[in-house]
Amino acid sequence: MDLFLQNQKQSAPLADRMRPRTLEEFVGQRHILGEGKLLRRAILADKLSSSIFFGPPGCGKTTLAQIIANTTRSAFCRVNAVSTGVGEVRKLLSEAEHRQKVYGQATYLLLDECHRWSKAQSDSILPAIEQGVIRFIGSTTENPMIAMTPAIVSRCRLFRFCPLSREDIVMAINRAISDKERGYGNLSLEVQPDAMAHIADLANGDVRAALNAVELAVLTTNPDADGRIRITLSIAEESIQRRAVRCDEGEYYDMLSAFCKSLRGSDGDAALFWCARMLYAGVDPRIIVRRMIVHSSEDIGLANPMAMQQAVAAMQALEHIGMPEARLNIAQAILYICECPKSDSVTRAAEAAFFDAEHCRVAGVPTHLRDTHYAGAERLGSGRGYRYPHDFPGHYVPQQYLPDELAGREYYHPSDQGGEARIAAARERRKARDAAEGASNGEKPLGEVN
Repeated sequence: MDLFLQNQKQSAPLADRMRPRTLEEFVGQRHILGEGKLLRRAILADKLSSSIFFGPPGCGKTTLAQIIANTTRSAFCRVNAVSTGVGEVRKLLSEAEHRQKVYGQATYLLLDECHRWSKAQSDSILPAIEQGVIRFIGSTTENPMIAMTPAIVSRCRLFRFCPLSREDIVMAINRAISDKERGYGNLSLEVQPDAMAHIADLANGDVRAALNAVELAVLTTNPDADGRIRITLSIAEESIQRRAVRCDEGEYYDMLSAFCKSLRGSDGDAALFWCARMLYAGVDPRIIVRRMIVHSSEDIGLANPMAMQQAVAAMQALEHIGMPEARLNIAQAILYICECPKSDSVTRAAEAAFFDAEHCRVAGVPTHLRDTHYAGAERLGSGRGYRYPHDFPGHYVPQQYLPDELAGREYYHPSDQGGEARIAAARERRKARDAAEGASNGEKPLGEVN
């Protein structure tokens, strides 16, 4: 039996064999596991409260949970959200309650992929968490604030795991190469520096991807005449050819947010990068272009009306040409939009108008603005007192267009950016003319008719 287990362990993937067993072996996440940090203190004191570990794959979430299992004096149960139903969970909770009452022993319940649990499944463990029957540890690649039920999240401390640094990945590879018990320490093995750098770089913070690449390289490379396995750059390039880019729901919204903020911040380089990042990860390019069209009004508007034309043209190019050629058209529109003067005047104006439309009680359309294109409109007084702007100098005449309840309200306040500076000047000239004509004629408020 021992021999069988030993053989099974040796046949396990390198990444699984090299999984750290103690906090001292753990690589990365120093922002939460460094000396004196809360999470480290809680684990060492065996006082970790219900928590959720979230972050990208291969950054150590499950590994840390296993370290907790190895070091704790409490009972430890591990289940997977995909394969575990409410019935099995209730059985585990009953056993945990028994251990607590009879032996005074706490129980950790690790739930892998916890974001996959439904509300009903999540609700089944809430009483146990509140009563201290279990110490819940959830592990997920998703943002728990988005993907999990608020009831669970509110009862847990959140710990964000970050992608491992390039240096962390290199450290993990070196450990695997030198470890005689679990790694390749008994082999005559050389991983050349440029090969190691390539693997560490393309792993993109995922130590599992890096170790899988090393394992593939070692298993598929024959020893040379000296009996030494040499992993060169060319072998490394074959072993991990594509940079791992994740784009789950949380990561997708984060990258899209970064893209939009880069557009708003006039950073064309950053906007191009986030666009490329999303496209590389498989995001539909139409989503990106739609955001550009929105941005052209939301953050530029009349400061440069051409921005919308550029964004719409990029959408048309995408539909007519397709990818990957249309990425040049998209890039052109991105750079144009970023270089435009910025103004949120259109956004503010629209929001204010929609607010009034929803909340202000309006009696109706002023008489002089009502429709006259029907028989009998004159008898009703519709259109009486209307001034036709084209009959006046400059094709403009002072006149009230808003309902009486909102007379004088201004929604649009042009900025001093780009074309809006000219618009602001023109509006000031119209206001001056309005005031002058009203004062000289002693007229009633504009639009007021008998």
